[in-house]
Amino acid sequence: MILHKKWRKLSYVVLAASVILSSWSATTAAFAQSQPVLTMVNQEILTSGAILKKYTWQTTRNNKDVKVNANVVEVDLTNSNVKLDVMTGTNNQFTKKQTVLGMAIETKAVAGVNGDFYNTQAEGVPMGPQISNGQLMATPPYLPGFYTFALDQNNKPIVDLFTFKGNIIAKDGASYPLGGINKTYYWFEPGGEHSHIDGLFMYTNAWGQVDRSNDGVTYPTEVLVQNGIITQIPENGVVNMIAPQDGYILRASGKAAEFVRAHLKVGDPIKADYEVLAQDPNTKYDVTKFKMMIGGHTILVDGGQPAKFSREVASLCCTRSRTAIGYSKDEKTAYLITADYSGESKGLSMTELQQFMIQVGVWKGLNLDGGGSTQMVARPLGEFEPVLVNKTETGIQRKVVNGVGVYSIAPKGQVKGLFVQAPNVLFLGEHSPLSTKAYDEYYNPMEAGTMTAQWSVADQRGTFKENVFTPTKAGMAKVTAVSGQASFTADVEVAGRNQIASMKIMTDSLALSEGETYKIPVVATTVSGKTREIPAELIEWEVLGIKGQAANGKLTVESLNGSTGAQLIARYDGYSTMATIPVGIDKTWYDLDNFAVMTMSDQKPAEVKASVQIKPSETNNKYLELQYDFTQGTGNKWAYATLDTGVLIEGQPQMLKVKVNGDESLNWLRAEILDNSGKIHYVDLARNINWKGWKQLTADLSEYKMNYPIRVKSLYLVNEEIGQDERAAKGSIGIDDITFTYRGSVQQPAQNSVGLTINKKAVTVNGKSLTLEQAPYITEGNTLIPIRFVTDALGGTVRWDEKERKVTVIRGTKMIDLWIDQKDLLVNGQRITAEVAPVIKSDITMVPLRILSENLGWKVTWDAKTQQITMQ
Repeated sequence: MILHKKWRKLSYVVLAASVILSSWSATTAAFAQSQPVLTMVNQEILTSGAILKKYTWQTTRNNKDVKVNANVVEVDLTNSNVKLDVMTGTNNQFTKKQTVLGMAIETKAVAGVNGDFYNTQAEGVPMGPQISNGQLMATPPYLPGFYTFALDQNNKPIVDLFTFKGNIIAKDGASYPLGGINKTYYWFEPGGEHSHIDGLFMYTNAWGQVDRSNDGVTYPTEVLVQNGIITQIPENGVVNMIAPQDGYILRASGKAAEFVRAHLKVGDPIKADYEVLAQDPNTKYDVTKFKMMIGGHTILVDGGQPAKFSREVASLCCTRSRTAIGYSKDEKTAYLITADYSGESKGLSMTELQQFMIQVGVWKGLNLDGGGSTQMVARPLGEFEPVLVNKTETGIQRKVVNGVGVYSIAPKGQVKGLFVQAPNVLFLGEHSPLSTKAYDEYYNPMEAGTMTAQWSVADQRGTFKENVFTPTKAGMAKVTAVSGQASFTADVEVAGRNQIASMKIMTDSLALSEGETYKIPVVATTVSGKTREIPAELIEWEVLGIKGQAANGKLTVESLNGSTGAQLIARYDGYSTMATIPVGIDKTWYDLDNFAVMTMSDQKPAEVKASVQIKPSETNNKYLELQYDFTQGTGNKWAYATLDTGVLIEGQPQMLKVKVNGDESLNWLRAEILDNSGKIHYVDLARNINWKGWKQLTADLSEYKMNYPIRVKSLYLVNEEIGQDERAAKGSIGIDDITFTYRGSVQQPAQNSVGLTINKKAVTVNGKSLTLEQAPYITEGNTLIPIRFVTDALGGTVRWDEKERKVTVIRGTKMIDLWIDQKDLLVNGQRITAEVAPVIKSDITMVPLRILSENLGWKVTWDAKTQQITMQ
């Protein structure tokens, strides 16, 4: 969550006592009434003194069960091998924002979370104070209720309110109050005065740009100081450089600028006298000896109980991703916390965040920046770099101003552990390179060059060529790696036919055209629940219905042969699945070079600005540019490219495709489709525009149950009120090649009727009498029928595999594999268990009727009196 716009434009109003008490009462009541369930699902050591715990938190909202995924890094503050510190932007400088992962990699942190709140419209510096590696980099603002987390010289954790006081003292003894160090503009509370009017502020080398908080409200008079001597006071007022390492730059305006003109001269010595101290005058800290300090927002937990909010939280709104920090009652453990709002994880409200923190052990803690800024990274055991461990709210890792990092300061130790890295499941005949990871006694990774492993596998379940393992037997393979005195044995699952629960060809969105080549990945799920794509070279393919070639994970359509669709059969180790792909065609409806309709702009509310214009691309291809300006107005905001709704879309398209030139704004892109009943359907194209450059977006129109024919009313951007400050307020996107895809229907088998009677060979097909070689009969309550005769009669095909004693039935879009004397069978790659197995009787294959009727779409009628079966 980044500072809300109204925090910037209004005046950080101090909460009235009644409002605080109301919030406190609501928080306490919610905490008392709800009984959320906290479950730790996993934990892993990151380094000596730091551990990552992954939780699920389940509660009830509006009588509905919800689940939240959360991560907690626990840091042992008594462990001399680990430390907490603050990570800053890029190269340890403000104004150069960076993702948490980028900061962690740059500073070699083993874990980290995003840190302080910041003004999204300013330069990119924290609202609160910051001490990094014992150095003061930013001072607290003169604002109430912004709490801070710090570690003193003894590694004791502190959560408290801090303030700042300081003076700049001239050679003649005159002094002027120093407003702060490396601060951007803000508005005082109460009163709402601009912080830099009449203000004197210091900027050090940590401020990474020449512009120092110039928002047009004040005009700067700047002073360059090096080694305690004034070296420059420019006539135009601006020192055109970043502050040097051996000095700082003072920025003055109003009365402060008058002080500069009256008392400061180039060549004079100057003194800066300042300190950071507790807001409570009765609380004493030696902040000059603090190891680290990071600002935050409201206090959340105090004394192991929900605290009264020290800031208003209405602008933090609803259930969102959250970040927090705190410490334990014994002051020995620090907690870095994130909770996700993404996918099935439904985020936390502020009161729920309080509950969660208390449940994981926080005694006192505060809120850090959340929403789209929430990020946690951690280094997996044996790895050298961290990875993102949470799911971000917007699908991207946002660049932020700072973060809290966890660092190992342990010496290099002796090898402690070795483990094997392998895919979660392997397949027969797959050539899979395996690797080892090692860590020392402090749980830090060891260089791979020092870890040459010897490999072996038990029970001749495969072969090794150096570190490349080729499994030859299905089941669990015990793979052992030995390096020096360390060894590790891992169970690696090898999936053959008997280990697979389902297999699917991933072609759901394909529609075939002649001359095109398509990717056709095959994904298997094992009985143990593991899912992985089968290597393309292990799949055997069969193509029916069209002329084409399938190999190495790709289908090339040579000719459609007048067919309405193709059937693809994929086989791996005797396990089969089938996919039916209809023939389709893309028809471009709007591309501005050949086909277009009248396009205008519109916006809501009235304060929003929107415009459209035709622009040439780098290849001189024309496209539509939609420009937007959401800086004015309140609430949800919309910018439209409206199209002529008098133009009907041909036929009944199933898919809508649009090429969009993204601007990483995180705004929501949708289309308005007007159907023949007058209903408007809002079609999602991109929930967050989180990319830059051209990208084709696809929407499945069949999900919307439209009444055809349809019209395109508009393509438009939405900037929602919730999290509005986290998205770009101004920008433009490109729109080109609005295309509709029409998928043909696959021809179905003829509708025939077959009449059978239990224990009788007489049969009718479409009323014509015939004689069976083997009569249907009942065993164990199941009716068995002669499969070849009935399938042929109902418009399907039957195949027999003598080696495997397998029957394959194909009818329409369904394929069933059955093995004689085995109850397990496959329906389009899904393993199913029948009540009775197929058998051979009188040299005729007899199969259970129920399985066929349920999975081939046969309609079965049973006459108990005559024991007659009618199948259609």
